[in-house]
Amino acid sequence: MAKKELKLPKMGESVAEATITSWLKEVGDQIEADEAVLEIATDKVDSEVPSEFDGVLVEKLFSVDDVVKVGEVVAIIEVEGEDSGDDSEVESDTTTTETTEVENAASVVEESVSQAKSDASSTANYSNSSRFYSPLVKNIASKENISLEELDNLKGSGLDERVTKDDILAYVKEKKEGKVESKTQQESVAKEKTESKTPSPTPKVETPVNINAEDEVIEMSRMGKLISSHMIASTQTSAHVQSFIEVDVTDIWNWRNKHKNEFQKREGEKLTFTPIFMETVAKTIKDFPKINISVDGDKIVMKKHINLGMAAALPDGNLIVPVIRDADQLNLLGMAKQVNDLATRARDGKLKPDETQGGTYTVTNVGTFGSVMGTPIINQPQVGILALGAIRKVPAVIETSEGDFIGIRYKMFLSHSYDHRVVNGALGGQFIQRMKEYLENFDTNRGI
Repeated sequence: MAKKELKLPKMGESVAEATITSWLKEVGDQIEADEAVLEIATDKVDSEVPSEFDGVLVEKLFSVDDVVKVGEVVAIIEVEGEDSGDDSEVESDTTTTETTEVENAASVVEESVSQAKSDASSTANYSNSSRFYSPLVKNIASKENISLEELDNLKGSGLDERVTKDDILAYVKEKKEGKVESKTQQESVAKEKTESKTPSPTPKVETPVNINAEDEVIEMSRMGKLISSHMIASTQTSAHVQSFIEVDVTDIWNWRNKHKNEFQKREGEKLTFTPIFMETVAKTIKDFPKINISVDGDKIVMKKHINLGMAAALPDGNLIVPVIRDADQLNLLGMAKQVNDLATRARDGKLKPDETQGGTYTVTNVGTFGSVMGTPIINQPQVGILALGAIRKVPAVIETSEGDFIGIRYKMFLSHSYDHRVVNGALGGQFIQRMKEYLENFDTNRGI
């Protein structure tokens, strides 16, 4: 019998650690390859860790609520077969060793030591991907000359579209039968490396809190603590300034009413105002690229991709911000699909870790709860965030060639918070002024 290490897999460029929330298997349980062994949570998203081997769980190295770094060994699995002397096998007193990915890849191949190490070294290039692949999948890909681009574009059947052994073998078979190109023609997805910055811990409250016998003390949730730290760190980092502007969205209101039933019948989902606003934000950022930046010390980083964060409220009252990548490349239909998909999976707790990372500008809809405007806190390391106020039916002055009239219009406020270290009042104000122009000149003849 041989013992193998189950490590916390890489979950994205900016994800460095995760918290164990539950063990799905107990010591002594039989486990199949690709079967989930434990559940974990990053700072925003919950996920599962699958086994890379068939075997029996013989040791758990961490407990529930422990924080584990990517690459650390979380469990030991005993598999059938002779001891091959592989460096990635562990002794009974093993804790968290620093076995390399190459050695881990070699451990899944029941061949000689020299052949295993040779195969594993040829899979080293797959470590450049932010997507998780088991050593077995990487070894098969290496032997069959499957490129990293091909592997990254292969849709898997496992949890979160993870590529399983069956997926890679099916792809190899199709490739040999000439059903796919030797190298994928699809352009690989651009992956921005966003420097992960650990938020400062929530400072201790100096003023003592008086607790009466009738008061109820509730422990903050893990996510609540992280949000608290993140918000305090943002206010301590950025010089927050706000600009406000009122927008007449009567034409948009009427256009949506005209098309929403047809859209739901055709697409099976609702047409909300959010994709219209997100489309306009992306368009405005292209006009003012200095809003789409980050601050790195005394340097400014100009972002080449417009990745819009979309703040979404969760059932437990917390907040999560999934990201619409390359938002400026989407038409209104594509934006509507993205918005609905991310919002639904956010509420259901099914977002992937990377889907909350890499945002360059954030939009939050405070109007959902009736607020007419707000002063949102910037989502670091971004420099701006837009709050959408409630759409209200109000009396307004209507200017015409025949004179001014009072009429009923649908209006809303846009509230723009920005980092005054790098965004001055002129740029912050011009940004929402341009948004107002785009929204008030909405093409009511367009389809979706």
